[in-house]
Amino acid sequence: MKNKALIALMALLPVACGGSDTPAAPALDAAAVAAGKKVYTDNGCDACHGDTGKGDTPTGQAFDPSPRDYSNAEWQDKTSDEQLRKVINEGGAANGMAATMIPYPTIQEADLDNLVTFIRSLKK
Repeated sequence: MKNKALIALMALLPVACGGSDTPAAPALDAAAVAAGKKVYTDNGCDACHGDTGKGDTPTGQAFDPSPRDYSNAEWQDKTSDEQLRKVINEGGAANGMAATMIPYPTIQEADLDNLVTFIRSLKK
């Protein structure tokens, strides 16, 4: 009987400690995040999307629709890295989205990877 009680207690331990069956997202590489932030600011992404990615800058708020909120966890979870790359490279209009998201076809592949990593770091 003691063994059954111990097994039951051990099974509840992760729940009691706030654990879950869902694995944690892998940590983002800090160097890639920093490099991506530089690409983000150098290309003026922050003018519309803001420093925190919420799209709440005066410039961003002047657009209809407002820029994508990169901090939105639900959007982050359903959007692939490849989709992000495609919209950044081709722009919104080419992907059935707002034409106010202009294309950035000259961003080099490594910089694009870092930019996507930075955008991922904005998830809340």
